[in-house]
Amino acid sequence: MKVLVSDKFSPEGLQIFEQAQGIEVAYHPGISQEELLREVADADALVVRGGTQVTEEVFAAAGRLKVVGRAGIGVENMDLAAANRQGVVVMNTPFGSTTTTAEHTIAMLMALARQIPEASRSTKAGRWEKDRFLGSEVAGKTLGVIGAGKIGRLVVERAIGLKMRVVIFDPYLSEEMVHQLGAEQIGFEELLGRADFLTLHIPLNADTHHLLNDETLALVKPGCRIINCATGGLIDEAALARVVIDGRVAGAAIDVFAKEPPDPTNPLLALDEVICTPHLRASTVDAQVNVTVQVAHQIVDFLQKGIVVNALNVPSISADLLTVIRPYVELAERLGCFQAQYFARRMQGITIEYAGSVTEHPTGPLTMALLKGLLTPIVGSMVNYVNAPHLARERGIRVVEARSSTAEGFSNLIRLTVSGTEGEHSVSGALFGQDDYRIVRVDDYHVEAVPQGNILVLLNDDRPGVIGFIGQVLAEAQVNIAMMNLSRRKIKGRAISLINVDTPIPEAVLELLRGNEHILSAVQVTL
Repeated sequence: MKVLVSDKFSPEGLQIFEQAQGIEVAYHPGISQEELLREVADADALVVRGGTQVTEEVFAAAGRLKVVGRAGIGVENMDLAAANRQGVVVMNTPFGSTTTTAEHTIAMLMALARQIPEASRSTKAGRWEKDRFLGSEVAGKTLGVIGAGKIGRLVVERAIGLKMRVVIFDPYLSEEMVHQLGAEQIGFEELLGRADFLTLHIPLNADTHHLLNDETLALVKPGCRIINCATGGLIDEAALARVVIDGRVAGAAIDVFAKEPPDPTNPLLALDEVICTPHLRASTVDAQVNVTVQVAHQIVDFLQKGIVVNALNVPSISADLLTVIRPYVELAERLGCFQAQYFARRMQGITIEYAGSVTEHPTGPLTMALLKGLLTPIVGSMVNYVNAPHLARERGIRVVEARSSTAEGFSNLIRLTVSGTEGEHSVSGALFGQDDYRIVRVDDYHVEAVPQGNILVLLNDDRPGVIGFIGQVLAEAQVNIAMMNLSRRKIKGRAISLINVDTPIPEAVLELLRGNEHILSAVQVTL
């Protein structure tokens, strides 16, 4: 079997392929797109880093391709939809660089505290400005950590080792888990006001885009220092530059930018108080070897034994079974993703109920898919079908499965119930046909909505004029309604609406809806 490696790869990783029986490795780092289409035609596996664009054209040209392995976390260079259409498994290596990223965060924190880069430049320029570079001890200072996933927790451990006080904002993490880390869980605005150092470890999505902006940066503690080694777009870079210039923020260390490489006109590049590095979070010899060795083992195991590890688009089951249960897998993942965005704060436990004909099949892969959908908006792209149960356990989330032969008026039903300190909420879905699945219940409200695209979920008082107000606000914002489903329990009680729209709804429009006295909540879900 032919394994095509199209990006730079460590000798240790290549050696694993060379020593595997029945595998021939074709190593072509930096291959052109035209050459890639020729080489991939008879390849059984394709292994890439970030340099190769695995497009729909590549999948179409690959007649024998069974698996694509990405050495690293990101899959922005992969057309996953095309991979699904061709039945190609896509794997990544989500944990190969977590330690390196955490260490880079701590290195940036220390460099900020002691102004090391600027002091080095000054000394090399022939100046001896000892009094100019008055640093700050980190011991006894408060580190604010936004997002305590795998990397965030490693940063917390190291910060506590430096005798820092650590406060965490992570609305998806239980108080118990935070206390086990030796930290304190507090609200977002309180964290901004208390942190001497602030570091972000969250994925980029609609809720976290420009999380730090003019409004929120005005709340930070004067003299705060900010670090971002997570992902670009979490910080409004122009707003950050303004608060550094006016002195509210003492400095920043930025490893990731909204646009990479950043434009020369980016205001952060001109500020001595801002340390900029070129996306170095995973750039250590150790991490580069780790991810190549890990993906090489995964590819060999898949080709020789059929073992699926860290797959992004399929659970670990046989191809025959996957054909049968794929619609249930997709429904389960979308129910998880819906609930994560609609209500998943301070999760302590979840219950997954399978009822009706779905119980005729193994439900383990469905639970994995549901957990992947639930955790991806929270943790980010490192989540896959295989590691999702492990990540749930890491975050202290109890998972309970239940099965029943009857499905409450449907031939099949999957219900996800999330419980936490803020109560209990559920969402249910059913399969109506091979590719026709619906959300059929949200809490106690009977609905029928297609779990796809942008969905506006509204909870409102059942009063005349509310629906008209919603339609008017969306119309004025040029947001077209594709489908609308309204449900209520009793007249003049409360009602819920699931509205499928053609385009994302701007946050300002959502705020306008929330401003109506009869609209109790307005949440946008993207599936």
